[in-house]
Amino acid sequence: MLAKAEGKYIRIQSRKVRLVTDLVKGKTVEEAGYILNEINKSAAEPIAKVLNSAFANLNNNRQDKLLGNDVFISKITANEGPMLVRYRAATMGRASSIRHRTAHIYIELDKVHKAKEPVKTKKKKKTESK
Repeated sequence: MLAKAEGKYIRIQSRKVRLVTDLVKGKTVEEAGYILNEINKSAAEPIAKVLNSAFANLNNNRQDKLLGNDVFISKITANEGPMLVRYRAATMGRASSIRHRTAHIYIELDKVHKAKEPVKTKKKKKTESK
């Protein structure tokens, strides 16, 4: 883990946020930014803010600056936050509750491990013997 960021008390249901987090999990920061800009979901904006915050934390706390394609999202979760409960009038003098759900978004970034290219060896040519 190189950097992390957290967004708390976001006024979107956590199950709606999880739909978007599944799309960007394991992607590089650059790819995730493109996905979050193009997707038509309301949860994309707060996730993008938390992602940008985590990337800014990474570059602020390190001596060597990393690019967006050198870092990937190693962990992203969307957990439930507290519910805001309001009441409204219902029929026959009753009151019905309205539950406004919230979410907490947690993102961890890690460095991309670039695979080493295999070393090419020269094949020995077989000579025909008669």
